Amino acid sequence: MRRIAGIVLAVLLMGGVVAAVFAGRETDDKGTATKTVRMVIGSEKAEYFSDPAVVKALAAKGYTVKAETSGSWAMEGLDLKGYDLAFPSSQAPAVELASRYKVHGTLPRPFYSPLVVVAHRSAAQVLAANGLATLDTEHRGVLKMSAYVDAAEHDRTWQQLKGAGKYGELGGTLFISSTDPESSNSGALYLAAASYVANGGKVVADKAELDRTEPLLKKLVSVQGAQQSSSDAVFRDFVSGAGNPLVWVYESQVASLLTGGQKPDDVADLVTLYPDTTVNSDHTVVPLTENGKALAELLSTDPQLRKLAVRHGFRPQGAASEFASDTTYLKQELTGVRQAPVPTSAVLHEMARRARG
Repeated sequence: MRRIAGIVLAVLLMGGVVAAVFAGRETDDKGTATKTVRMVIGSEKAEYFSDPAVVKALAAKGYTVKAETSGSWAMEGLDLKGYDLAFPSSQAPAVELASRYKVHGTLPRPFYSPLVVVAHRSAAQVLAANGLATLDTEHRGVLKMSAYVDAAEHDRTWQQLKGAGKYGELGGTLFISSTDPESSNSGALYLAAASYVANGGKVVADKAELDRTEPLLKKLVSVQGAQQSSSDAVFRDFVSGAGNPLVWVYESQVASLLTGGQKPDDVADLVTLYPDTTVNSDHTVVPLTENGKALAELLSTDPQLRKLAVRHGFRPQGAASEFASDTTYLKQELTGVRQAPVPTSAVLHEMARRARG
């Protein structure tokens, strides 16, 4: 009887151990199981999605994200089969992708960023002295787009501006550097803003208006010479002191730099100029699956993810007060800044093609 009892006890103990192992595995699976979401994103969001805090916040909601980067306009040429969502940097390419993949309904826009001009302090002061800009603080101001467009049309040089002579770095034609408009979203949006001003405060929508604005846009692009395809590259060049003293970038790049622990000396020469007529880069999601749709909703509504978006310089939709900007360099409220409508994808593509000549 003792032997039988011992065998029974051993079997029960073994069963208990096996049961515990399976239970532990099941518990672990429940604790770590996530839905993997594959997406293609604009490169300016790569740091956001690779941020360990973002990865952790998404995991807590049951998601693992695998993100690949692409130029926003280049996404139109990709085969997105097997992806859960596409996340370009503005609405025009998103609308084009939605049409192609038969995605219906309102496309989510979790956050956005206006386009601004970063300037070396000497350049900003000369622009202000010549009526092309106003300065609110030592490091923040407004670029008068009509005056700038007029200067571009008349091929004005820095030497023609009073006060520029004492700055050796200010020479040659006055122009703003941008990215390649045929491959880069920020470069295309530069043309959108400039063409709106040149077209009398009206979005370019037909051939006659394309013809009317083409000479100006060609000047804006040709004067730059070779253009880079990445807004990150031109911004890094500017911060390092290389390149042109005026550069068209996303506000989010400046905000992210400021929240990244930069020392005052690192940004002492930086001035943010908000064009009085600019465009927003509306980071727009094209959900291709239910998982993609659910993740887009999470990015829009989850307080922690919205907070982390602000840390990376983006403005969450619907709450300007969440954008805890350093008002020495940035505007929290975009008062006095007119948002120009962006042409359709087809018009913007044609505009970029003509500008590149």
